Amino acid sequence: MSRLVLASICIIAAFPTAATAQQPPQPPPSPPTHNVQGAVRVVDVRGRALEVTTGVGMALRVVRLQVPADTRVTAAGAPLPLARLQAGDLVRVSYGARPGGFVAYAIERLGRVP
Repeated sequence: MSRLVLASICIIAAFPTAATAQQPPQPPPSPPTHNVQGAVRVVDVRGRALEVTTGVGMALRVVRLQVPADTRVTAAGAPLPLARLQAGDLVRVSYGARPGGFVAYAIERLGRVP
């Protein structure tokens, strides 16, 4: 019995790093992404912000989004400057929540009001 205990201690002593090895750091998960589709209510080019009105059940909801400079804004697959968006344009926005509010990741103009 004592040989078994001695052998177990020797094995544990021989491989101390295997038991205490830490996993390599994992990259942080990407922030959850939400989508909203609706009509542009306000475009603030200087403040890089956008308000989108969307329907939720029988009610309307206004989503205010910050638009960083690296946000992809497109129309029919082609790049579109933020300043070209107008109130009434139909858009689909992919966004996430940050401590300062909602931040747009991608904005796609689906149509224009005639």
